[in-house]
Amino acid sequence: MSMTIRAVDATLLHDLRRRVLRSNDPSAEVSDVRDDEPAALHLAGFLDEMLVACGSVYPSTSPLHPEVVTWQLRYLAVDEAHQCRGFGANVLDALCCAIVERGATEIWANGRDTALAFYRREGWQLIEGSEHLSPSTGLPHTIIWKSLAPSTS
Repeated sequence: MSMTIRAVDATLLHDLRRRVLRSNDPSAEVSDVRDDEPAALHLAGFLDEMLVACGSVYPSTSPLHPEVVTWQLRYLAVDEAHQCRGFGANVLDALCCAIVERGATEIWANGRDTALAFYRREGWQLIEGSEHLSPSTGLPHTIIWKSLAPSTS
């Protein structure tokens, strides 16, 4: 079964963000103050019409290379019943392609430590010493990044 990816309004993603990233806590914050900014991009992955994956990106200053055009990834989530099938990687790839078209040369995120193996498989690097507890979840995170610049080799 193939997934269809399309841009959506962030509010459509709140339920999936809450279920996957906030332990389905009805009081948990599942929006970003930048969600409605014109440059923000929210992609959703659908199997037929069922939302199974999502991710959002926002123009942002890199914590590692502030001189380059960088975007921040947030709220990458895949419905638990559909994890480990490549849907998260597909949404992530689509987000990266979209921001490269907008001039980005780097993407970064506060990666949940339980997801670091996934990000490493996708070519992301960890910033040593950046480990921290997320203020919104209390869970361990590490700042991660990936170069989107064309290879010069």
